[in-house]
Amino acid sequence: MTKNPGKESQPLVSVIMNCYNGEKYLSEAIDSIYTQTYNNWEIIFWDNASTDRSADIAKSYDSKLRYFRGEETIPLGSARNKALEMCRGKFIAFLDCDDLWMPGKLEKQIPLFQDPEVGLVFCDAVYFNEFGQSKIFYSSQPYAVGWCFSMLLSQYFLSMPTTVIRRSALDSLDYWFDPRFQISEEADLFRRIGYSWKLAMSKDILAKWRVHESSWTWTKYNLVPQEVSLMLAEYSRIFPRFRKRFAKEISDLNMQIRIDGAFQLLREGNSSKARKNLSPYKMLNKKAFIFYMMTILPRNLLLLIFRLKGNVLPKDSIYA
Repeated sequence: MTKNPGKESQPLVSVIMNCYNGEKYLSEAIDSIYTQTYNNWEIIFWDNASTDRSADIAKSYDSKLRYFRGEETIPLGSARNKALEMCRGKFIAFLDCDDLWMPGKLEKQIPLFQDPEVGLVFCDAVYFNEFGQSKIFYSSQPYAVGWCFSMLLSQYFLSMPTTVIRRSALDSLDYWFDPRFQISEEADLFRRIGYSWKLAMSKDILAKWRVHESSWTWTKYNLVPQEVSLMLAEYSRIFPRFRKRFAKEISDLNMQIRIDGAFQLLREGNSSKARKNLSPYKMLNKKAFIFYMMTILPRNLLLLIFRLKGNVLPKDSIYA
C-alpha cells in the first residue's frame, strides 16, 4: 500500500479556539487558520455558552472545524481543558477569537519538534490595538530557548497565539490548565512544560495579538498577585527544593508583579498608590524608575498620555 506522503510529513495539529461571545473578530481569526500553508489541522471550537452569533459563525465552516458547546459558561482554564479532551492531534495550538495567525505559522513551527526534547515551540509576533499602533513582540523583550524554566519563571515571555505544544508534553503533566486561575492559567501551564521540556522558537513574525479594553488581560489584572502566590505554592509542592533553587527568580517575579500593577494604577490615574508600589524598586529597575517619575505628573496629563498611547502593553509585561 502506498503511503500518503502529506500525512507522513504533516502530523495532525489540533487548534483550540475557546469562545465566549467572540463574534466581533471571530471570522477573521478562523480564516487565518484556513489560510495556513500547512494542511493537516483541525479546529476544536469550544463555545463557552455564548449568547451572540458566535455559534452561527463557527458552524458556517466545513468539517475541519469541530464545534462543541458547553451547557454553561465556565472559567477559561476549565473550558480549555474541555477542548483538550476533544483533540486528536499530535500537536496542540491555541488561537483566541480576537487574534490572528500568518499563513506560514504551522509550516515553520512544526519542523522544530524534530528535537524530541522540545515540548513547546513559539514564534515572534506583532501585538496591535484599535488605534493602528503595533509593536513586534520580541523586538526588545528578552526571551530564551532550550532549557529555560528559570527565565520563564522570573520574566515570563510567551503569548498564547504564538505557541504550539507537543501533545506528549501535555500528557506528561499531572494536570493541564489549573481551573483556579482566571488570568494566569496559560503562564502556569507553559512554565510547568518548560520545567521538563525544552523550548524552541521561529524568529519569523507568525502571529498577531490584538490588545483591546475588553481583553481578559485588562479587566482581571488585579488577580495576578493572588494567582502568582497560588502558583508559587503549587511549584513548592511539585518541584524539589523549589524556593531554594529559584530564590532569585521568585524575587524578580514579585518585583515585576508590583511594577506591572503600578502601570495599571497609572492607567487609571491612581498615582499615589502606584508611587507606593514602586518606591522599593525605583532605583533597582529602569522601568520602575520611569513609572515612578510619571506618578508626579498631574492626573489629567497622565490620563491624556495613556489615551494617546492607546492600549499597547509595556514590552516585558507579565500580562502578555
